Amino acid sequence: MFSSYAAIGDSFTEGMGDELPDGAVRGWADFVAIGLSQAAVAAGNEPIGYANLAIRGRKLGPLLAEQLPPALAMKPQLLSLNGGGNDIMRPKVLIDDVAEQLVQAARQATDAGIHVLLLSGANPGMHLPMGSVMNRRGDELAAAVTRRFPIENMTYVDNWSDQELTKIEYWSSDKLHLNALGHARVAGNVLRGLGIAVPDAWGIDEATLSRANPRNNLGYYRDYVVPWIGRRLTGRSSGDGRAPKRASLLPVVVEGIAEAGTGA
Repeated sequence: MFSSYAAIGDSFTEGMGDELPDGAVRGWADFVAIGLSQAAVAAGNEPIGYANLAIRGRKLGPLLAEQLPPALAMKPQLLSLNGGGNDIMRPKVLIDDVAEQLVQAARQATDAGIHVLLLSGANPGMHLPMGSVMNRRGDELAAAVTRRFPIENMTYVDNWSDQELTKIEYWSSDKLHLNALGHARVAGNVLRGLGIAVPDAWGIDEATLSRANPRNNLGYYRDYVVPWIGRRLTGRSSGDGRAPKRASLLPVVVEGIAEAGTGA
């Protein structure tokens, strides 16, 4: 049983694609925090503390440099780590270097006595333009990471190989980020991996659910592909100037499923 949980990563861990009515993002890490807190309260303990330092658009090197030291300083009992998705989308990438950075960061945390949750993201390659490149590089990264196992005091959750998550209904309109249903499935994978009961419901509002169009039409390229290319060409990132949504370990309210992302 964990009493504190910190998450580091990029847009996947921040929760992009699972936008709430007030414009905040929720996502799988928030859902996991709720599941952990519900389990703690059911066992007669206090709600857990939860921090989420993830910033969208971060490549792995800057991600670890910015987020890992403050996360370790919090001394959480559980630290989740995901990254590398933005690296494998670049024209050139050294897969083994990305894998080694991930594993060394995990070992740094476990050496500090923290249980590490290392997880892969879901595979968006079925629906993206040039998705075959993403498929191949993601497969290579997963293999390169797992070749470096075992790591003591670490749980690995393989969402990349979850074929259910490749279905279009789990993806938001940009087809790069999971929607609320996708994030909830990842949270279920994680909680089961940790041996924690999965809540019966997540409080997802189907009426506001972001859904992807199966077709990559002109509007899709205009709204998502062209802006992404523009940021790459100008050296900008969607995360420029953003601060973590939950920069310290705050108690997780368990009465309402959507509460974890609010900072309340």
